[in-house]
Order: sequence, then structure tokens, then C-alpha cells
Amino acid sequence: MKDISAPDGITLFWFRRDLRLNDNCGLYHALMESFPVLLVFIPDHHILDKLTEKADARINFIFKSLRLIQSELVKHESSLLVLQGDPLTIFQELAEKYSVRAVYCNHDYEPYAVERDRHVAEWLKTRGIPFHAFKDQVVFEKSEILKNDGTPYTIFTPYSRIWKQKLNEETLRPFRSEIYPDRFYKTAPFRFPEIEETGFRKISSPEPLPVIDETIIRNYHLTRNFPAVAGTSRLSVHLRFGTVSIRQLVKTALQLNEAWLNELIWREFFMMILHHFPHVSTSSFKKKYDFIGWRNNEEEFGRWCAGETGYPIVDAGMRELNETGFMHNRVRMITASFLTKHLLIDWRWGEAYFAKKLLDYELSSNNGNWQWAAGCGCDAAPYFRVFNPYEQQKKFDPDMTYIRLWVKNLSSPAYPAPLVEHSFARERALKVYKHSLNQ
Repeated sequence: MKDISAPDGITLFWFRRDLRLNDNCGLYHALMESFPVLLVFIPDHHILDKLTEKADARINFIFKSLRLIQSELVKHESSLLVLQGDPLTIFQELAEKYSVRAVYCNHDYEPYAVERDRHVAEWLKTRGIPFHAFKDQVVFEKSEILKNDGTPYTIFTPYSRIWKQKLNEETLRPFRSEIYPDRFYKTAPFRFPEIEETGFRKISSPEPLPVIDETIIRNYHLTRNFPAVAGTSRLSVHLRFGTVSIRQLVKTALQLNEAWLNELIWREFFMMILHHFPHVSTSSFKKKYDFIGWRNNEEEFGRWCAGETGYPIVDAGMRELNETGFMHNRVRMITASFLTKHLLIDWRWGEAYFAKKLLDYELSSNNGNWQWAAGCGCDAAPYFRVFNPYEQQKKFDPDMTYIRLWVKNLSSPAYPAPLVEHSFARERALKVYKHSLNQ
């Protein structure tokens, strides 16, 4: 790392969940500084070390996105600096190497990230280096949408109503970070590490350039529940890693489809819940649900994970997840309901499995939706609502097109009998929930 263009100092911009050069709020503000901006990404070993599956498409997606950024920076005689390790240690090393005048980034709302940023900011302060974080991955964050009494909403519908009322041109104004390439730190290209150096293998993953299909979004309310139809935007992974601007997507939704807009608002609702009620990351929003008498049968959990429950719509979803890292929204609800209600397995087991497999895994949304399915969340389906997998199949995959795509052995003697009979499982779930909640 040789400083060749900034004798008086540099500004650092720290990429995290915002892997794009365009309409990037924190990057825009960094570029408004009077010092050249060096862009940094840190593969954080605190996060990477927890990922046991080394053929992880998410890590591959991140590296593809970083290479795209690097190729653009090189055009402007700049470079992305990728340094793996502990973020605090790396910033200490950067402060020794460069005359760092400020560090910029965008907010990350997950518990580990909040604590990480606090430690980094505190150390930088001891060196007189300001740490600036901005809102970028959401339109409204933290406490920007509150009730009249100053308390957070815990029901989606009134939250979404106020969210829409507060929306205006200013909240959706793009931050034109892409038009100031001359303000990037000038340097010969830094060495770009191979993914294998992080301990992961190179495998296929989605392309980092998002494709916004307006036809799909326009028809979203008509097609979103049918897993055999290409009726969802597939933009969730891009939202997760910030390869697309939320402001751009909200503008698109306002023009094309309110049902799709509501899905974007649900994402922010769950982020707000995690901010105000951090206990949800490890326990039920509704405390009394922590005493449900879960069966937690490990063999049955293993069969659910493998897509071997004998319920075709459930098995199709789990096999799609295992093979692709994606699962259709409607099927996510069906599989989650089956695990928690039919098998009476703790929602946290399912949440952790999805966290391991989903390309678009986002703690707040994954947690919120699992708690919704289990009946223990802030705006949950009531515990006595138990999806009937057969009825869901008839309604949303009547020709079994989706099922046959993923359950290749459906007509084979090898396909398992149902793990549990539906009516029996439903009655058992109702009995266990009612008994546990009345303790």
C-alpha cells in the first residue's frame, strides 16, 4: 500500500452492505470531503468464521460485486483495497499507514454490526479521526416512524400507513456518488485477493448487476403466490448486499405496484423491530412463547432440512433452498409453518437453517418471518392458524409444476410417506400451544 497522491491526508470509505458506486449515501458524503477517497472492503473474520459451509454462494456474490467495483475504479486510476481480518485491527493499521482524516460508511443495523461500529468509532475518536455513518439501505430507519406517543409500532398496517405518508421527493432523492470519480484516491491497482484466500471455494452465484423487470413488478400482486411462475423480482439478494439502491426500487414500486411496495416496507418494519426490540434476535417477541413445549425431534428436523417430509410442497421448497439458496416467498411460509406447527420444532432451529442456506439472508427479515409463522412475533399469524400443506398445494401449485421441478422422486417408491398426519399434527399443535400459553 503506497500512498502516492494524498500527502495531506485521505478519507476512507468502508463498504459493507452497500456494494455499489451509484446512489450511495455514505460514499457521496465521503466524496464531498476535501481529501481524496480510498475505498475499503474488509472480509470480516468474525462473520466468515461462523460460516461452516465453504462453498457459499453469498461470499462468491460479494466477491463478484467487489470485482465489478474494482474494474470501474481502475478506469479512474483508483483501486479498491480489500483487507481480510478484524475491522478494528485493520483500521489501526490503516491509520498508521495513511494520514486518515475521516472514515465514512453506511449504517448496518444487525447487533454484531452495531457493536463492531461502536468499537471502531471509539478507537478512531482517540486518534481524532471522525467516524461518519449514514442511512442508505432503508428509506426510514430506527425511530423515524413512531406512534404519536413516541413508541415504536408493532403492527405492520399502521406502520406502513405512516411510512407512506412521510414519503416525499426528498426522502427518495438519489445521492449521485457516481458522478465524482475524479475524487477517488489515485493509485496503481492494489492486489485483489482470490476468494480461496478467505477459506471459501469459488462456485456459481447470481450476477451482481440487478435486473429490474418492470413487467414482473407490474403483475406482482397477481403472480407472487405461485411458485411455478416467474412472478417475483428476485431482487432480495441485491437489497441484502446493496448492489441496488432502495430509493430506486421504491420509486419503481410507486410507479408500478403497491403490493410490491408493501414488501419493501415489510423489510424496513422488521429492521425497525430489531432496532427497538433487540431481544428478538434470540427469543420470541412475545415472551410467553418462549415456554412453548417444543418436541425438537432431531431426526424429523433432519428430514425437514433434506426435503424428505412426505409433503410434496414442503419438500419442493426445501430442495429448492438446498440446491439454489433461494425459496419462493409463499413456500417459505408453508415450510416454516410445517416445522413449527406440524413437527413442533423450535422456530429458532428453522431460522438458523435458513440463515445458513438463503442467498438473501437478512437477520431482521428472516427472524421476523419465522416468528410470524410460529405465532410468536410482533405482527404474527395467530398460533391457531396452521397451514394445510395439501390445501396450499391445491391453491398455489395445482398442476404440481413447481413440485415436480424439485421433487424428482415424487412418483418413486423411494419417496417417503408423510412424516405426520395433518389433522393429528394440527390438533397436537393447538393443544401444546394452548397449554404452554396458559401456564
